[in-house]
Amino acid sequence: MMKRRSLMLLSLALLAGVSGQAVAKKEDDKPAQTQGSSAEPENPYPSTYVPFPGRPTVIRGATIFDGEGARIDGGVVFLSDGKVTAVGGPDTPIPADVVVIDGTGKYVTPGVIDIHSHLGDYPSPSVEALSDGNEATSPVTPHVWAEHSVWPQDPGFSRALANGGVTTLQILPGSANLFGGRSVTLKNVYARTMQGMKFPGAPQGLKMACGENPKRVYGSKGREPSTRMGNMAVNRQTWIKAREYQKKRAAGKEQVRDLAMETLADTLEGKILVHNHCYRADEMANVIDMSKEFGYKVAAFHHAVESYKIADLLRENGICSAMWGDWYGFKMEAYDGIKENIPLVHQAGACAIVHSDDENGIQRLNQEAAKALGAGRRMGMNISDEVAWTWLAINPARAMGIADRTGSLKPGKMGDVVLWNGNPFSTYTRPEKVWIDGALLYDAMDPKRRPVSDFELGQIGAGDVK
Repeated sequence: MMKRRSLMLLSLALLAGVSGQAVAKKEDDKPAQTQGSSAEPENPYPSTYVPFPGRPTVIRGATIFDGEGARIDGGVVFLSDGKVTAVGGPDTPIPADVVVIDGTGKYVTPGVIDIHSHLGDYPSPSVEALSDGNEATSPVTPHVWAEHSVWPQDPGFSRALANGGVTTLQILPGSANLFGGRSVTLKNVYARTMQGMKFPGAPQGLKMACGENPKRVYGSKGREPSTRMGNMAVNRQTWIKAREYQKKRAAGKEQVRDLAMETLADTLEGKILVHNHCYRADEMANVIDMSKEFGYKVAAFHHAVESYKIADLLRENGICSAMWGDWYGFKMEAYDGIKENIPLVHQAGACAIVHSDDENGIQRLNQEAAKALGAGRRMGMNISDEVAWTWLAINPARAMGIADRTGSLKPGKMGDVVLWNGNPFSTYTRPEKVWIDGALLYDAMDPKRRPVSDFELGQIGAGDVK
């Protein structure tokens, strides 16, 4: 046992060494620099992510959902140099010097993207000592960054990879506050540091929340806000301050650095994307008006159980809705949710996304999408499987500002790919193989291929992980 444990520790150390290798810096990964008169660092916590090594690989004979709504039966997917290099039909020629995987009877999709996760900042085991998602000390905390709470050893990352085919995920602060702080987008690989997981060049998000949570948290403390009108008033007052800060910064006027105002000024300038926790249709409409008042853009409403009521408004304003398959009714603002929410938003021409907000739900987002798809079909909406997969692929990628690099099987995009052992909308289907940037990181046929965190290794030994 000691020998096996020593070998596993050596193996992980070698993997960590690979993930930490120095590489030529990209434009997005420049060392911290100053900008403007406030001496604001341009990129103080750059990504150090380096893809694991892969081999030129071809998956042939599978049914392909390309992530943007197209389907190829018996198709071929080429992976090389970390990228998708070609996608074609059954007659596509295959070179002799590549790894060939027979996908007959199986399905290939882009890796699942979860736009709303708390892995790492609400990790497992779920104990108070590891609860780092909500800085519930003020309703306005845009100065905090979720990435500074991420625990890379969270066992949930490997569960999401192996059970759910999740290759990319956005980690958000919680929803106690009106302004919860900045989000971070991660590649779903184990690394020694958060920066070793950080998606290179992905825009940060600003987590905002409306409705019951902020008014309950602070109203119970006898503080503002304690009502929905208080929520809006504090929001607006904060944006007024942010706009003044942003104007001074743009004019080059000297001012004391303010981490909260830096976040909000960057948001007003479109550098940070707004992800707004919001359930009710009327509140989403209020937020849309507020965004126009102050000149920022909402990328997505999250949870959004009443999006079906204002799907046309969301479409007209280019706002995505990140939704559950059937979580609703657990509090008053979730009372009017329906199982057809996702397909109704999609059918109206708006951007529909399936998200988790849960360490267990992230392991079966394909099944959450299947529930919504089935509900829509029973209502008479004829949405194909391949089109429904956009809810897990290109749509979240667009809302997260990374659709030019991932979210679909297009030549030149990251080789983030899942081979499923059956139709991915079936309850009985599991990921068989998962590639991230062209590297095979999970293989159901090879238990040694599954990543194991230091935390798990230290507790039970990697050989005992199921």
